[in-house]
Amino acid sequence: EVQLVESGGGLVQAGGSLRLSCAASGFTFADYAIAWFRQAPGKEREGVSCISNSDGRTYYVDSVKGRFTISSDNAKRTAYLQMNSLKPEDTAVYYCAADLFAPCTVVAEYPSLFASWGQGTQVTVSS
Repeated sequence: EVQLVESGGGLVQAGGSLRLSCAASGFTFADYAIAWFRQAPGKEREGVSCISNSDGRTYYVDSVKGRFTISSDNAKRTAYLQMNSLKPEDTAVYYCAADLFAPCTVVAEYPSLFASWGQGTQVTVSS
């Protein structure tokens, strides 16, 4: 059974940092793409970042480029999202998702192609 468990969310002031973790089990982690999505109240789910564990390629939505960094540790079966220079508009529930076949390039337009999802972790950035 595929399981993804996010952690690391919390309350931080604008300009601060958080590191989210996504612990995975139940699948061959090194073969999968791992993506981070977020959903703010009243807004649609948004693809934030993605890493292809098979070749290391990454994707970032324009609004987080230069501030967020995605990484993955295959030995620990964990993906990370380092979030720096946080802004109030980054406030959302952050979800990690995994898929064997979905490329990172579909994160923005076809998030539903990612088959497995975690339960989410709340990130709140105060102004």
